Amino acid sequence: MGVLSNKIQRDQLRPGDHIYSWRHAYLYAHHGIYVGEGKVIHFTRGAGQEIGTGTVLDRIIFSSSPSHSPDNPCPKCGDQSSLDGVMSSCIDCFLSGGDLYLFEYGVNVAFFIAKARGGTCTLAASDPREDVLHRAFYLLQNGFGSYDIFKNNCEDFAIYCKTGLLVVTSISVGRSGQAASFLAAASAVISSPFRFLTTSFTGLGAVGCGMYCVSRLVSDIGIRRDVIKIPVERLTALRDLDEAEVATEVVKTD
Repeated sequence: MGVLSNKIQRDQLRPGDHIYSWRHAYLYAHHGIYVGEGKVIHFTRGAGQEIGTGTVLDRIIFSSSPSHSPDNPCPKCGDQSSLDGVMSSCIDCFLSGGDLYLFEYGVNVAFFIAKARGGTCTLAASDPREDVLHRAFYLLQNGFGSYDIFKNNCEDFAIYCKTGLLVVTSISVGRSGQAASFLAAASAVISSPFRFLTTSFTGLGAVGCGMYCVSRLVSDIGIRRDVIKIPVERLTALRDLDEAEVATEVVKTD
């Protein structure tokens, strides 16, 4: 564990750990909560439909659902190829041939910035393991809403299970570090007004890197001001409200 890699071995796993595995040559990672006895609860749109184009590109570009085909189901999990939402899979199906990594909580700002790739750590502190497991099993039975690659994805699910934090301004249950990284990179390249202050390659690189780091940092769930801890039993009710109604409910909670 460290700045270079969060890779761990299976015998290091503990129930309540937030784990992930890289997909498609490290293009993105799939996240879940290890619950013990070789099982992982995770959130997926299923059948390779994360992008939602309705074409074969959905499976080629992104696929976090279990990799077994209906003709060759997993002997432990059965056929999960057409399932979506929150599901429980064996760790082999979850990893889908990839390596195992542990998401880190409660890191300091310097460490967070040094981990330039999003979706590996957060400044937010984790709740006790029993709370994490309660949320994961509750959501397995009651769902986590509709999958959205930028607002409500597998990393958002795992972060909520670990922290109980809800982003009240967008009715999203967390903020994916992976999504934040993609948006931060786009912001650094396209929308930074400071890019016109220098014409040198080094200067442009420094400006872009600075914008990327700042954008990632202010988007982290552990530093944002538009979050509140919400009991898992209230999530379903809150999702049916609009943003103003959510804010009202938050005030009542406070």
